[in-house]
Amino acid sequence: MRIGFSTGSCAALAAKAAARMLLSRQPAASEKITTPKGIVFESEILDAVFSQEEASCAVRKDGGDDPDVTTGLLVYATVSHRDGAGVEIRGGEGVGVVTRPGLDQPVGAAAINRVPRRQIEEAVREVMDIYGYDGGLTVVISVPGGEKIARGTFNLRLGIRGGISIIGTKGIVEPMSEEALLATIRLSLLQRRSLGEETALIAPGNYALASLRRIYGVEEERCVLCSNYIGRTLDMARELGFSGIVVAGHIGKLVKLGMGIMNTHSREGDGRLETLAICAMEALEGSLGHELVPGRLRANTTEEALELLEQAGVREQVMKRLMERILSYLKRRVGDAIRVECLIFSNMFGEVGGSDGAGELLQEMTRWIRRENPGNEAVDHAGGSGK
Repeated sequence: MRIGFSTGSCAALAAKAAARMLLSRQPAASEKITTPKGIVFESEILDAVFSQEEASCAVRKDGGDDPDVTTGLLVYATVSHRDGAGVEIRGGEGVGVVTRPGLDQPVGAAAINRVPRRQIEEAVREVMDIYGYDGGLTVVISVPGGEKIARGTFNLRLGIRGGISIIGTKGIVEPMSEEALLATIRLSLLQRRSLGEETALIAPGNYALASLRRIYGVEEERCVLCSNYIGRTLDMARELGFSGIVVAGHIGKLVKLGMGIMNTHSREGDGRLETLAICAMEALEGSLGHELVPGRLRANTTEEALELLEQAGVREQVMKRLMERILSYLKRRVGDAIRVECLIFSNMFGEVGGSDGAGELLQEMTRWIRRENPGNEAVDHAGGSGK
């Protein structure tokens, strides 16, 4: 699959071309840089304009074969003279501003991360050396349309407002990068930790967010979305020093934890109905479990299985056993030093499973939210475990 180039590389290349136009007073048709990965990036220069005082141009972002929402955007750099020496880097239109601590840049700074900042400065200084320029330059990076695109990213949840982030540690975009997603999860956890929070609330997706807000009054920004990487997120939470973890999600995902499957993507393993069947046989001494096994097939999905259990009047017993199995695997993953709890939701029945301490931890979270945001009204529920 074809690799792409990061927004940081695009910004650095545009900045280099703009600096060259400013100092040479000649138009630029193309430019190239070497990425931190060691791969040469060469691109056409678009919308190039220059005067005696400043120069501006753009590079079109190409994410390769990765489904990158920023692919196709124009990343602009405007370079101008400034008093003093050195290279100053700023964010312009479509580049987000950091509004919460715990991110790569301090609060109030443009969301241009350290590696891209270094790429930009090195690219501009290379041109300054070529032309023997020892004055100062200001580089403004802008991405028209970036604010709209950012609404479909993690930025708002992370506290980056007004646009996209200029990112990239290697300067390239690797197709379907698992590493990038895990880095985002870690960043979300690190931000919650930097705010002084002791408990990590993690969930695979948006369904859990809606349920947590409706039942417990937990704000969405309080929850770290982990996609299918539950095990890896638990590892990161432990590493970052959280003393408590609550895992919350839909039964279709979390039931897999009852068999120790910590990556819930279907390609990594399934066994959802088999897990419920085992729980039913263990909880009810085999009287109902066989009816849930795929192949007998009265149940095709976990929601259908729950309905079958409800009709038989045994849903609570089976879910209690499932929760016991899930907790045993979660505790095995994080160790005895960390408190771990779990909540499971269903489309049909709402909250269908909850460990004994989950409601207590979530109430502590909502009290923390009230202290930090006195105007915020949170629902005060103890949790129902489906009752």
